[in-house]
Amino acid sequence: MRFSRATAAAAFAALPATLAQTFTDCNPLEKTCPKNDGLTSATFETDFAKDPKKDSWSKAAWTQMTYNDQGAQFEIAKKGQAPTIETDFYFFFGRVDVTMKPAPGQGIISSIVLESDDLDEIDWEFLGGVDSKVQTNFFGKGNTTSYDRMIEYDVAAAQETFHTYSLDWTSERLQWIIDGTVVRELKYTDPVALGGKTYPQTPMRLKLGNWAGGAEGNAEGTIQWAGGLTDFTKAPFNMYVKEVSIMNANPADSYEYGDKTGSWQSIKINKDGSSSDANGGSSDSASTSSLSNKGLSSSTVTSSTASETESSSNGNVEGIDKHTEAANSVTQTGSMYSTNTASASALNSEIGASTMNTVVSASTQVPGSVPTGYSNGTWNSSSHNGSATSGASAAEQTTSGSASLQSGLSIALVAGLAFGVSLL
Repeated sequence: MRFSRATAAAAFAALPATLAQTFTDCNPLEKTCPKNDGLTSATFETDFAKDPKKDSWSKAAWTQMTYNDQGAQFEIAKKGQAPTIETDFYFFFGRVDVTMKPAPGQGIISSIVLESDDLDEIDWEFLGGVDSKVQTNFFGKGNTTSYDRMIEYDVAAAQETFHTYSLDWTSERLQWIIDGTVVRELKYTDPVALGGKTYPQTPMRLKLGNWAGGAEGNAEGTIQWAGGLTDFTKAPFNMYVKEVSIMNANPADSYEYGDKTGSWQSIKINKDGSSSDANGGSSDSASTSSLSNKGLSSSTVTSSTASETESSSNGNVEGIDKHTEAANSVTQTGSMYSTNTASASALNSEIGASTMNTVVSASTQVPGSVPTGYSNGTWNSSSHNGSATSGASAAEQTTSGSASLQSGLSIALVAGLAFGVSLL
């Protein structure tokens, strides 16, 4: 559910970045939730350098944004800051293009995240201490029973040069694209997506953020993954987003979960007083065909921003056929390291390090470690609130993300920090 200005969502405000995708304010896999506000048009564009369209974006509490000829500036000037914005609408299959430069700085994490209410997630993440790499990742239904989905790719001078990072997303496959070159493809039927069980497939919001994973007081695993402790005497650490474009395969006034399966087929498209089933956004679908007639086919679109910005040529990015993904794959704790609006609010509020440690240590897994509740090759349902079947392989389970929150995360912890999301 979107963070509205009127409903501040007190339980979110102090959650740290390392929890991220293990939390949602209303999980439609567990109960009936409010409808998702939809993007009513087939396309959406923001040129942050010229016209930020502030009424289409929301920001995390305490986030301060500035704009210049490089676009939206996400500045970390001191410990406790995590500037983060998100679309105030959802979209359902299509394409996202973000032209940006991640922030430099050891321990600094810049991110492009698609995220849904039932804990589906798609990521681009940049470590500030590494100028030539970008991490790609995905999660479905909050499943963190395995940490083998992150794959890292080369990108030339990411912090000095504007590149366009794209996600082309249908019900059949998901592509990560750099400057028009597909570097990774995930199919619905791929084993790593558990045959579709953890394939991201529900309405998403786009979130853009910059945060210090290496801040002193964060969990050790988070700091290690972020590249080490952040030296704030070297601040500011600035991430820039110049342009964003979104192509929506299923324009709607709202999206509604028809049942508790979390499948894309269960999503209802509400528009102009009527409801219809979802369009998978496949190349032979009516929706994509219609977009093709407008010159916006997902198979042919290169973001209009690419030709207008200082982007690298395709020659600097190796295509998907040049990568050996098995060799590039590394073990990570995954979405627990992605930032969302709630965790950004927590960092921006500068809550005490002791409080942060108490919360993080309850659920963060150090890279390479065995997830909580997993032992001797089986998933222990009693240690995970009964959310998975005892005796089943962890890789076969799609557990509820909200169940990953440990009992130590009480609403009382965040009651004083609930300012929610305000408009830019």
